[in-house]
Amino acid sequence: MSASAFPLWRGQRCALDPEAGFARTAEILVVESDPGAAHMIVGYLREQQMHAVVTGQNDLMSRLAVGEPKLVILDLQIGKNSGLDLLRKIQLCSQVPVITTGYPCDDIDPVIGLEMGADDYLTKPFGLRELLARIRAILRRKSAVRSVPAVRSPTERSSKRYSFSGWHLDQRTRHLTDPHGSPVTLTKNGYALLLAFLHAPRRPLSRQYLAKAIHVHVHIDDRSMNVQILRLRRKLETGRDLPRLIETARGLGYVFTSSVEELERDIPRCMK
Repeated sequence: MSASAFPLWRGQRCALDPEAGFARTAEILVVESDPGAAHMIVGYLREQQMHAVVTGQNDLMSRLAVGEPKLVILDLQIGKNSGLDLLRKIQLCSQVPVITTGYPCDDIDPVIGLEMGADDYLTKPFGLRELLARIRAILRRKSAVRSVPAVRSPTERSSKRYSFSGWHLDQRTRHLTDPHGSPVTLTKNGYALLLAFLHAPRRPLSRQYLAKAIHVHVHIDDRSMNVQILRLRRKLETGRDLPRLIETARGLGYVFTSSVEELERDIPRCMK
């Protein structure tokens, strides 16, 4: 990708020295198929006082294993299906927000990335100022969500445990087990949807409400939300002996059919 693909970059200084004096206010990992474009993005973000680095596919997963960055910018066209495969791996092992990018083409549908849990999508070529605005919006939203429990209630919701139809979810550890005691892994969006249902059991929830629950700030159509719900259903309704937990409320949205019990967290003996 040439510099002209990023028209707002021209005239900016590209300071790529890793020891350059920029404020490390955010750690952003850039996975990009075009090395030139990757370095332009990183240089621009560093000019904006953000700690951004270029990383490869393997290095990205290693970084996620030892610590979670603030955000990942992922080119979906880094290889045939490699971008989507990498996005899937990110969703399974972390909660880091992801902005996906790519050229308009028939090979990769950007909606698929959003359905898989990406937080945003930018079509190439895009302006670097627009990218910066999207990054700041996501980081503001993430910061606001993180601060909600402290002001909403003296009892933090993130410490709750839930039981429903034999299932158990520990919100602190994000550990979900089925009625047979087997662990079940959810994507970031699947986990957020499940929490939305657990907080409002047996009440119809609109698609718009559920879209806000998974913090999607770009437009998400009914088809995309239906796919999100279908994937969660497949996780929760894997056996014939398991009840159907999510029903379609025609004209309204979806309803979680099971009663939900909030369980007290065990208190360590040393605290009694």
